[in-house]
This record gives sequence, structure tokens and C-alpha cells, in this order.
Amino acid sequence: MDTGRFRVPAGAMDWAIAVSVAALLLGTGLYGQHPAGVRELLGSVLLAAGGLALVARRRAPMAVLAVTALCAVGYEAAGFEVLAVSYLVAVYGAVRAGHRALTVAASASLLVVLPLTVLIVRDGPAREAFAQARNVLELAWLIAAFAAGEALRQAERRADEAERTQEETARRRADEERLHIARELHDSLTHQISIIKVQSEVAVHVARRRGEQVPETLLAIQAAGREATRELRATLEALRDDDATPPQSLEHVPELVERARSMGLDAILTIDGQRHDVPAAVGRTVYRIVQEALTNTARHACATTATVRIEYRPDALSIQIDDDGKANPDDAPAPGLGLLGMSERIAALGGRLRAQPLPEHGFTVRAELPVERTS
Repeated sequence: MDTGRFRVPAGAMDWAIAVSVAALLLGTGLYGQHPAGVRELLGSVLLAAGGLALVARRRAPMAVLAVTALCAVGYEAAGFEVLAVSYLVAVYGAVRAGHRALTVAASASLLVVLPLTVLIVRDGPAREAFAQARNVLELAWLIAAFAAGEALRQAERRADEAERTQEETARRRADEERLHIARELHDSLTHQISIIKVQSEVAVHVARRRGEQVPETLLAIQAAGREATRELRATLEALRDDDATPPQSLEHVPELVERARSMGLDAILTIDGQRHDVPAAVGRTVYRIVQEALTNTARHACATTATVRIEYRPDALSIQIDDDGKANPDDAPAPGLGLLGMSERIAALGGRLRAQPLPEHGFTVRAELPVERTS
């Protein structure tokens, strides 16, 4: 139950209703005409038991319905003239839970048993008229309780259907947007990257056939074209099928370092600490951090060496990429889209990023990602 500022637990609400109904039944029964002695004690216990049984109406609605019905028959037989309020609440709960047919059958049986009980235990000429009036009153209250439970059940069902429909609509729109982005990427980038890749490979092939030395820049363009083609293909596959193709992750970092070596960069990978499984989002982010750092080093830093150090800690994963490029503290480059994207990924995971020139020359990227160990 939402009260605006705080939510009352369902268990506390059930206890409040059960105690209130028990107190109402006891108060009503003891205030009016009632038997004395053992029958009074027995009837009081049944009145209280019928009310307190409602505490379990969410967990076992049909069992509560049966208990409250037996208690109603019991205290009627003991001589207490009390409306079966606890049974009415149990009817509401059972119908709300979807047990309509069983509730109708139980209520019809009770409408027969209660008047018979009154006719048997009451004395005097008015007992038949009293039983008939009582039957009409209880039938009206039963119909009201049944209608209230069914109305709320239908409302909850419609709310669930609306929520499910909303989730399905959002998922469908997200799938459509992913496919749209995939088509846009394919149309705008695939052709240009393919041209770069083909032309660089043709240039390398022609130079080698002529016996000429292939420039390092041309080899770097060739390697970058192949890498861009692989990355674009993987991205398009991930956009088209979000679950079928596993994304690049932590275990693919050695491949990044190996590719950096093939582009002429003396790259070294060091992994410290006791290895353990990390969340998939952390693994993907580590891969992207190393990829972006090595790509910037190879393209912009004019570096010859780079070191990648990954350290496993009990509650965090530390990544550090250093190079010996031309960056220096006096002429720090402005952060590009790569570093901004890297920072957003790390911040989304609650981590920290520091990217800055080294004291003499070179650049360092340091990131720390919190992890919850999965094994």
C-alpha cells in the first residue's frame, strides 16, 4: 500500500486487517446476546480465530476461506449472532486470487448450512423468520464481496497486460532502432572502408611485386583497414542480433595487443593478481578501453612502445596503458570522442578514469572498475 511518502509492507497490512476483523467480531459478539459458560468461551475463540486466519489470505486464499467458513458455522452453533465478516473478506481474497468457481461453491454451501444451524440452535417461533432474514443479508454481502474481488482482479489483470504491452512495444522499437542503425552504418561506412582496405592491399601487393620496400604507413593503413572491417562486421552483427553473437570481452585483450605488434608497435601485456570471473559489462569495457588506448597510440602518439597492465583485485579491476609517444604535460592534447566515450562507459559502471600525459613524455590511461566476483 502506497501512502505517498512510504510503502506499508503487505505483511503488516494483512496483520492489521486480521486483528481489526477479529476485534470487530469479538466486540459484536460479546456486546449482543450471547451464551454463557463453555459455549461463550468456545464461541469467542472461534470469532477470534476466524478473524486472525485472514493474515494468510494472500498465501493460501482457499485454506483461509475454508477456515473462516468453519469458524462461522461454529460460533453460530455456539449461539453467537454475528455476521460472518471474516468469511466475506476471505471471499474477496479468494476471488481476487482467481478462485471464482470454488468460491461460489463454498459460498452456496455456507448459505445452506448457516440457516440450518440457526434453525437447529435457536428456540422460539421467530427462528425461521430470523434464518430467512439472515440468509438474505448474507447473500447480499457475499455478492458485494465477490464483486469487489472480481473488479480488483480484472483491474490488476488489465494493468499487467498494459505493462506487458508497453514492454513489448519498447522492445520492438528498440529492435527496429537497432536495425535502422545497422542499415545506416552498413550504407555509410562499409563501402568506404572496403575501398580503403582494397586499395591499401593492392598498393602493398604492387609494391612487393616490384621488389620495392613497403612503407610502414601503408602497412599500418592495410592493418587498420582489416581491423576496421572486422570491427564493423562485429558491430553490425551485434546490432542485428543482440544476443546471438557474443561481444568482444576481457579474454580478447591479448588479440588487441598482438594486432598492435603487427602494426609496428612494441606492445607488452602484463596481467597481475589472481584471475577471477568479472561481469560481462566490465569485460566489454576493459576491451574497449585497451582498444581505444592502443588505437590512439598507434595513430596519433608517434610511439614505439606501449605497455598494457591489467591487475585483478578482490573488489576491482585495474587497467593501465602507457606509451612513449610525443605527448608531454606542457602540450596536453584535447580529449577526443574516444576518450569521452571511454569515460562514459567507465562512469556508467561506477569506475574511475584518468587519462593524461606522463611527466616527461608519453601518455597514460588508467581505469579502475569495481567488480562483484561471480565465482
